[in-house]
Amino acid sequence: MRILYVSQYFPPEMGAPAARVYDLSKEWVRLGHDVTVLTAFAHHPLGIKAPQDRRVLTRRERVDGIDVVRAYVYAVPNKGTAKRMLSYASFMLSATVLGRIRVCRPDVVIATSPQLLCGLAGYSLARMMRVPFVFEVRDLWPETMVAIDAVKEKSLVFRGLRALARALYTRCDRIVTVGEGYAESINRLYGIDRSKMGIVHNGIDLELFRPSPKANDVRQEYGWSDKFVAMYLGTHGMCHGLDSVLKVAREMRHDGKRLFVFVGEGAEKGHLKGLAAQWRLPNVQFIDQQPRDRVPKFYAACDIGIVCLRDSPRFREVLPSKIFEYLGMERPVLLSVDGEARRLVENAGAGVCVPPEDTDAMVSGIERLCRERRQLEEMGRNGRAYVSRHFDRKKLAEKYISILEEVIAKQ
Repeated sequence: MRILYVSQYFPPEMGAPAARVYDLSKEWVRLGHDVTVLTAFAHHPLGIKAPQDRRVLTRRERVDGIDVVRAYVYAVPNKGTAKRMLSYASFMLSATVLGRIRVCRPDVVIATSPQLLCGLAGYSLARMMRVPFVFEVRDLWPETMVAIDAVKEKSLVFRGLRALARALYTRCDRIVTVGEGYAESINRLYGIDRSKMGIVHNGIDLELFRPSPKANDVRQEYGWSDKFVAMYLGTHGMCHGLDSVLKVAREMRHDGKRLFVFVGEGAEKGHLKGLAAQWRLPNVQFIDQQPRDRVPKFYAACDIGIVCLRDSPRFREVLPSKIFEYLGMERPVLLSVDGEARRLVENAGAGVCVPPEDTDAMVSGIERLCRERRQLEEMGRNGRAYVSRHFDRKKLAEKYISILEEVIAKQ
């Protein structure tokens, strides 16, 4: 099968979108399929391209057997709605033009959201090439943009994006979501029949994320010694509610044995560092974004992982991909998310769940985890076993292929 996968994000960029596209594509190549990824030059989340990528319209690469075609993008930091919209539009236009010129006709086109303009590029290419189009929905836009106050529900931007989402849901040949909650919302909000939707969860590369000793070079490098380390690793974005984690650190500031570590970049990082400085928090450490192959060492070096989102009904259907990675590394989580994510952690027996943005509950949860050191090991083993059974990326890639084969067969 010849697959064209359209995604604005791809390694060396970090984050769930890039990891999902790379991991699935790599598995499809292993299964004998011909995969092309049409993507942008790496720039997320800081909005800075590598020197060799500046003033370049396109470049072709080979990454682990994947044919990668990079297209021009107007690079901006991951903050501010107007400039990001221009960035999304620039990739949509360049991907549509260059994809038609530089990509051989596939059997199927997949385009992943967010953002919706990436979906429009995929739809346009599929129609020009006269092949089926699969719209992969990783987040509900524009509804999530309202939840994080990026746009107003009555604004022209919201209405335009809502119309585009409806058109893509209606005109694609199949929708693939990353969770049951998204499928239910698309059905409820847009009237799309569930029979048109398939579900392929985010998963984990069990070979990359495998248990390893806590006393590693990361712990030594950053001076964590015998401290109890609670780590947030990922995008520091508007939807993550990381202010609440800093408030927990402020409550526990006089306990010299507990350390809160933030690893990554994002629109809110400057604000968070400012708050930590303002509150003079001696128990908070910020570390820059790390290469993907070094991330497992950070997971291994922590005692617990923190997974949190803002308190919004919209986020009850979200399954943050970092949950799978913490659990795969046998690290229990403090989860401050309701809905589908909470059900997963509770079913796995792999952590403590508290209401989102509830500082008092988070403090109690961390104190409980600190007291129950022996139980942490059991939670870690539970988590690894659970994701191995249900979220192995190899098995999920095979499930995705069966969906694609079904779509192609109907043409």
